[in-house]
Amino acid sequence: MIKIITTCILFTFLQTVNAQKGFKPIFDGKTTTGWHTYGKTSASAGWKVENGVLHFDPEAAKNGQGGDLVTDAEYENFHLKLDWKVAPNANSGIIFYVNDDPKKYKSTYETGLEMQVLDNEGHPDGKITKHRAGDLYDLIKSKSEPVKPVGEWNTAEVVCENGKLTFILNGVIIVETVLWDDNFKALVAGSKFATWPGFGTFKKGHIAIQDHGDIVWYRNIYIKEWNTMESTTGGK
Repeated sequence: MIKIITTCILFTFLQTVNAQKGFKPIFDGKTTTGWHTYGKTSASAGWKVENGVLHFDPEAAKNGQGGDLVTDAEYENFHLKLDWKVAPNANSGIIFYVNDDPKKYKSTYETGLEMQVLDNEGHPDGKITKHRAGDLYDLIKSKSEPVKPVGEWNTAEVVCENGKLTFILNGVIIVETVLWDDNFKALVAGSKFATWPGFGTFKKGHIAIQDHGDIVWYRNIYIKEWNTMESTTGGK
């Protein structure tokens, strides 16, 4: 009971602080309201809410109850902030600019760009360049790796400002690039997505957190849209 009360107090405090900075919560800490599983109208049973945390449970996801969790709303210019942690050997991702058209695209990652979420030491992707935690998946390697050990919370930020993309992990800028220009098109052409016609082409879309079949947790999910932002990376 004490743990639940403490969690509620912390969540309320963070809501107040972030609201003062122009951020709004897109996860209420209690339900999956505002989210749905890709290709469905509601969240599947694999995504659980426990003590202010979104938890993906592979056991509960059996029998078609998994899938990436996607925001109902679309975003164009935004500053996303959230915390994540993974179980040993786990893989997930924060995917954005997702086109929510399952009849045309089978998965969120067929259109959306991804900030990798990973146990670098335990998962095989940790041995692949541009596939480690914080990387712009398969496109750009992080400048540094301020990721915390498995089981500890990391704070990730994705900032999209009129085509300029910035990734921040635990307060450190780790990726900076410009989307949709010739250099970006060359990055895509040299990646696993080269033959995927919809990948990285949408300038407005949904945000998703990935079901990669592993245990992962997310919390404190906030967003500030560009028309209310005073700073792209400082959260002022």
